[in-house]
Amino acid sequence: MHNFEKLGVFYLGREYDPDGGVLKDDLILYDAGNLTTHAMIVGMTGSGKTGLALALLEEAAIDGIPSILIDPKGDLGNILLQFPELRPSDFRPWVDEAEAARKGMDADAFAVKTAENWKNGLAEWGQEADRIQRLRNAVDMAVYTPGNQAGRPLQILRSFAAPPPDVAQDSSALRDRILSAVSGLLGLLGIGADPVQSLEHILLSNILDCAWREGRSLDIAGIIQEVHKPPFDKIGVFDLESFYPAKERFKLAISLNNLLASPGFSSWLEGEPLDVQRLLYTAKGRPRVSVLHIAHLSDAERMFFVTVLLNEVIAWMRSQPGTGSLRALLYMDEIFGYFPPVANPPSKTPMLSLLKQARAFGLGVVLSTQNPADLDYKGLSNCGTWFIGRLLTERDKMRVIEGLEGAAVGAAGNFSRPRMEKILGGLGNRTFVMRNVHEPDWVVFQTRWVMSYMHGPLTMSQIQRIDIPRDSAVIPPAAVSGEPQPSEMTTPRRFPTSEAASEARPILPPDVPERFLRPQSVSEAITYSPAAIGAAKLHFVDARTKVDIWLSRTLLAPLSDDGREALWDAAEAHGDLRDVIETQPETRARFAPLPSGAAKAISTAAWQKSLSAYLYQHETLTLMQCPELKLISLSEETEGDFRIRVLQALREKRDLEVSKLKAKYAPKLQTLGDQLRRSRERVQREKAQATQQKLNTAISIGGTLLGAFLGRGVGVGTVGRAATAAKSFGRIRKEQDDILRANESVEVLQERLNLLEAQFEREAAYLQSHRDPTRLDIHSIRIRPRKSDITIGLVGVCWVPCRPEIGGHCK
Repeated sequence: MHNFEKLGVFYLGREYDPDGGVLKDDLILYDAGNLTTHAMIVGMTGSGKTGLALALLEEAAIDGIPSILIDPKGDLGNILLQFPELRPSDFRPWVDEAEAARKGMDADAFAVKTAENWKNGLAEWGQEADRIQRLRNAVDMAVYTPGNQAGRPLQILRSFAAPPPDVAQDSSALRDRILSAVSGLLGLLGIGADPVQSLEHILLSNILDCAWREGRSLDIAGIIQEVHKPPFDKIGVFDLESFYPAKERFKLAISLNNLLASPGFSSWLEGEPLDVQRLLYTAKGRPRVSVLHIAHLSDAERMFFVTVLLNEVIAWMRSQPGTGSLRALLYMDEIFGYFPPVANPPSKTPMLSLLKQARAFGLGVVLSTQNPADLDYKGLSNCGTWFIGRLLTERDKMRVIEGLEGAAVGAAGNFSRPRMEKILGGLGNRTFVMRNVHEPDWVVFQTRWVMSYMHGPLTMSQIQRIDIPRDSAVIPPAAVSGEPQPSEMTTPRRFPTSEAASEARPILPPDVPERFLRPQSVSEAITYSPAAIGAAKLHFVDARTKVDIWLSRTLLAPLSDDGREALWDAAEAHGDLRDVIETQPETRARFAPLPSGAAKAISTAAWQKSLSAYLYQHETLTLMQCPELKLISLSEETEGDFRIRVLQALREKRDLEVSKLKAKYAPKLQTLGDQLRRSRERVQREKAQATQQKLNTAISIGGTLLGAFLGRGVGVGTVGRAATAAKSFGRIRKEQDDILRANESVEVLQERLNLLEAQFEREAAYLQSHRDPTRLDIHSIRIRPRKSDITIGLVGVCWVPCRPEIGGHCK
């Protein structure tokens, strides 16, 4: 039972004989790579589908595969309830006291019984407590609660980030992303907008299309601003005012602003940004299981969240290189309503895109439902593995069988509808039919005991009590990255305003460049404070590591008291800020006084000279290197993200080597297996022949004795029968010798097979131990820019938006 710790396979349970109702010894070891063709879990309430899902996710976690779990019901947080020591005190805070009372026990006694049941259940399925510890050590785990502070909050309303270039350049993919994003946002406002007829939908779609094609990200505040002042004059052939007058646009802006200003949505603006990379990995590069608990949200909020998340997953997926190995998992529990057969909710388009495209990027999508009749089975035909549990109605069974027929197209085996109907009619709890297109036939199995304690749906107060060691340290991008990350969400804080600020804008001579940093949101209280801006391109070259990179730098520096000097040592460094730099200020803004020296061209010339010297002396490009895999980090890549890339490269290399190893041993194992089968068949034949010979001998001896007993005398016939019986004894001995030789042949073949399997396991274990990420040499290298290649661009005065009402500092 312990022979399930193999490379790249998931231990899900054991085979089950539905006819005899017997659990077999054969283990269900599911190839992890098969999940790249996605999976579907179907079963009524109580069928055990949550347990199957947790078993699958536990196995992935042990193998270091990160996952995002969308949890509309609250069950998936149970994966964080892991107790390696299996002490009653570990279970005590989580046992159901009402259930204990129904069983006539107090909570303490019930906790003791629960701990004992879990220990026995794990042992029955060949799992020890140290396997739970391995699971905890393999990944970081976290529960996110968008719109609530019980778990880790997420900044959902700031997640209209520009998609990666490959999405922006794909008109179909960009259209789908805009469609679902706008539909989700309007649904959150209670507006059931038609993409073709709705003025709101068309306007917002054009705003996002314009921004994203320019590579600009928007938040809700930015969308409000662009609804009020769109960056275009026409929509189609109509001018903007004719198509959607300013008065009507103002009403839409007010609705969006009410959403933003609502006290109930303040928590949607707090917490971590919605970053798929950070949901899958910690900042240090450790794999993560992220449970996205949305049971507390309204239906409209859930739909909006799921739509935004799926779009972010698509954007992340498209930014990854292709792979044949399993890179990550996306699991959604209960997709009823999100993927219907006829309607087209905002979540359906991105979900269908994932099912069709994610395979090429190593992203496995696993879906689950208890309402199989209300799903789009044409879309779900993209799922290569189906797990079908006990179903409630005949209608459900027929719909599932239709889906299986679609999934079986092109499979190696033949699909038998009558046989499937018979099997589905007799399934019990925790018993599933697995139809895997990578295998020739389906198999019935019972799921193993899960390592996580299945408490049931978690409440917000229970989520707050979960105490799991977390790898939450954050590595700043600039710690390893050569290029600071530009962000319109973070603006400088080092430029104090003055009480002398006024609406009069200082006048600068035409030869002094002047720019304005875009504010986070429009406000009557905005005051601009002066700073020096310096933009440059730096060339980093290193022949040994073959690095040849040009990077953009934009520095925003305070000014000296007289304005003659730019204090580059105190500057905030950014990447390319062109997307958030304007040539004109906001209307009705106020301006802090400008030091007189800053208004002179001679000062900006001095700033340019000092900027060049500062960049050469202080700027370096820090990269990470893994010589064994011949990998080096990208200029914008953090150390954690580089380690993630190393992990994936290591996994791909391991999977390739395991495939080669299997190809090397498969023919030998197959040959020995066939020889062993034939030898066992020979043993059975020899035993049958021996049994028949014994019967014939017994009959012959019986006839001889009976003739003598009846007084027939000892004639020639009697003597002949006696002689024949004596010869039969000789044949019996020969048959016994044949059985002995056949058994010896079986034993020899079995020993050879055992030795070959042991040799395979040793080589596989060697691959595992020598593909341990902790053994890799990963170190940093620092590269200075070429002095002759430092190219200074814009140098001048930049007005930074500030808020005097929060202490006179920029924000």
